[in-house]
Amino acid sequence: MSTVEEIPEAQEASATTTAQQQPVTSAATAEPDPNVPIPSVPLAEFTTPPATPPPDESEMAAASKEVNPENAVVSTSSSSDGIFSLIYTVFKKVAVVGSIYLVGYMGWSVAWLIAPVILSVTRDQFRKTTEYKRNIAKASAMASEKDVILARIDELPAWVYFPDVERCEWVNKILKQVWPNANHYARKLVKETIEPNVALALANYKMNGFRFDRMILGTIPPRIGGVKIYDKNVDRNEIIMDLDLFYASDCDINFYLGSMKGGIKDFQIHGWVRVVMKPLIRSMPLVGGLQIFFLNNPNIDFNLVGVIDFMDMPGLSDLLRRIIVEQIGAVMVLPNKLPITLSNEVPAISLKMPEPEGILRIHVVEAKDLMKKDIGVLGKGKSDPYAVINVGAQEFKTQIIENNVNPKWDYWCEAKIFVELGQSVDITVLDMDNSSDDEKLGRATIEIFNVIKRGVVDTWLTLEDAKHGLLHVRMQWYKLTADPNDLQAALLETQLLRVTSMSTALLTVFIDSAKNLKQARTSSKPDPYLIAMVGKHKEQTAMIMRDDSPVWEQGFTFLVGNPENESLQIRVVDQKTGNDIGQYTYPVNLLLPKKNMELMSQPFQLQKSGPESKLIMSLSLRILKPGEVVEESEQKSGSTESSAALTRSSSVKTPTLENASSKDLQSPTSRISAESPIVEEQVETMKPSPTATPYSAALESGEAVLTHRMPDLSSSTGEYGLGRMLLSIRYSVQRQKLTVTVHKIMYLPLRDPSNIPDPYVKLYLLPGRSKESKRKTMVIKDSCNPVYESTFEYLISTAELAQTALEVTVCSQKGFIYGGSPIMGMLRIALNDPEISTNGLNSWMDLQPEIKHD
Repeated sequence: MSTVEEIPEAQEASATTTAQQQPVTSAATAEPDPNVPIPSVPLAEFTTPPATPPPDESEMAAASKEVNPENAVVSTSSSSDGIFSLIYTVFKKVAVVGSIYLVGYMGWSVAWLIAPVILSVTRDQFRKTTEYKRNIAKASAMASEKDVILARIDELPAWVYFPDVERCEWVNKILKQVWPNANHYARKLVKETIEPNVALALANYKMNGFRFDRMILGTIPPRIGGVKIYDKNVDRNEIIMDLDLFYASDCDINFYLGSMKGGIKDFQIHGWVRVVMKPLIRSMPLVGGLQIFFLNNPNIDFNLVGVIDFMDMPGLSDLLRRIIVEQIGAVMVLPNKLPITLSNEVPAISLKMPEPEGILRIHVVEAKDLMKKDIGVLGKGKSDPYAVINVGAQEFKTQIIENNVNPKWDYWCEAKIFVELGQSVDITVLDMDNSSDDEKLGRATIEIFNVIKRGVVDTWLTLEDAKHGLLHVRMQWYKLTADPNDLQAALLETQLLRVTSMSTALLTVFIDSAKNLKQARTSSKPDPYLIAMVGKHKEQTAMIMRDDSPVWEQGFTFLVGNPENESLQIRVVDQKTGNDIGQYTYPVNLLLPKKNMELMSQPFQLQKSGPESKLIMSLSLRILKPGEVVEESEQKSGSTESSAALTRSSSVKTPTLENASSKDLQSPTSRISAESPIVEEQVETMKPSPTATPYSAALESGEAVLTHRMPDLSSSTGEYGLGRMLLSIRYSVQRQKLTVTVHKIMYLPLRDPSNIPDPYVKLYLLPGRSKESKRKTMVIKDSCNPVYESTFEYLISTAELAQTALEVTVCSQKGFIYGGSPIMGMLRIALNDPEISTNGLNSWMDLQPEIKHD
């Protein structure tokens, strides 16, 4: 029992505590200012014990009420929270003990108890990892640029690596100022564009009733890490710039899926955004409109909360997450663009009608030496590989080859290319697994600009993020022409190719608006949307609420197999009833005799609709024509020798040299022996010609036509009599990537005629010879002149390159069997040669005797 003298002390302590808590409470409710540092409280204030013994709870409560009556409410709520916490703890203990009792009572295996515990712990660890990553990203978005660089010195912003990317802190300051207003526009975009598309996609899985309830995008604006302005090879009527966008928001978005309520928090997106300002006009605001889009799929991450996260059963939340990511890509990832009109002087068709640059035909031929991911009875089994090809938002998938690490897919697809610079073809090889997520077997990336520059690319790619594996890919670029005379050549080419899914033309459709649609219901106007279809390809506009004269202003592109017998089918549908309120069919061959093969803003009378129902749209037809094929050797020396052609012939490893040059690279280090002549040989040449072989002629012959002018053969065994190796070494400063291609070896010594070597090549980076830098070619059985054509890549900075050397070792697999050293020859090449970073090094090199490790 406390004495009377202790009560004033308790009141004084309570008053002091209340006075200290009031500033903290107001600071928590107010919006934090990032420019004002948060004062740190001395540790002693938290650790100093009270000077007097604690009084009874009743006396403390009474004293607290006298000082601040509001504390009485706090005390009551805290006591109620304590009761609920106690009940929850008791319930949890009963549930744990009851589950153990149930397991023992039913006589079940202990696995029924261990398996849920393991799954629960694994899920908690995964959540902690993802939450940690999100917190780091959010802290980086809120911190200053200097703090970000000092904290992550190994992942510097883009403007540090690339001199053509400039800093733009002034843009971030402007974004911070205008973000509250941009917040309203973003909410409108999500509500009007993304919500109906997500609802429609979920309806296909019998999940109806999706809608956003509350959308608060938070106070953290997007951050621009760097900006690149294009001032060369750009139309004078447009301005193009790329932004390194990073958005880590503190959003709070609620949605309903039927009767279930869920939410999205910690939404993050990172990628390169292209902004095209066009056309330039002579009145304010000087720019007619904007086109905003991501060049490739950005990195998107967010956290699902609420009932959806609680019911995180296999398939539900993953399906919703995938659909949301797909719909974001359907709005802002190429070929989809977000158009914004800035001036009424500019017609909508100039901003919103798709304008492809051309078509990229992709042939994924085969893969070799993939990793084994399946678990068999006797250990590691094989894999069930398939490949996924991504070009922006366009995705293609090959068939699955079961139980094979050397699959032959022979898969063809065509991608529409809207931007030449900056886009890439991303190919991911996966192992199909029915019981869990598909495992990655490697990935490869090809810049589209390089394919356009060369016309045809036929190459073997070393898979990244994999211990081993090669991928054979062929690509050809097709430009678009408005000459109907090119159609017959395109039709002949597809016939000789013998692939029914290939196209000869591209149809562009711009749906402007409709007028005087008939009413599907007598009581109200229709909710119309339009479906356009060519062959099996179908596109759909947005739905316009309660309007019989809707304005869509949406454009679509369709690949056409044969314009002479294809047609464009149009349906206008009322969303409420699902009934057609208008139809139209337009044969594509009617565009062939038109001027420039196009119709602009023409009205068409709708069928099965009202007598005055019309559809206003624009049509444009373009023929696919192969781009000019340029060999790498022709780019260097101006030669006009025969060119490569993409054919449907059998898969052959054809030598493809990067930056090949016929220049004699003699040096005192004996890269090429002075006494050995350079032999110019035409490789895989069926019909040599001084002019480029036409694509159709190459197809008609049924063989690959590939000609190189390069030092392909060596007539010398080298300075040490150990043979010679043809290597290509190139370093890309922009991509910070070292590429090494092992082409072939000639005249390996045959010490024993009855023991022909099985040579292979190993690569290491010096100093260190770490396992991460190890690369290895395949083994060629019984050969003294092996041909590999294997390409390997290293990610290495420019500063590290100057202090690094490449060690190349030729070994024989039989050396381990018959005893003795398996090493047949070695090379050590310093990588500080400026030629490696400029034109690239391509030369024969003399193999040297074994060099002992340091």
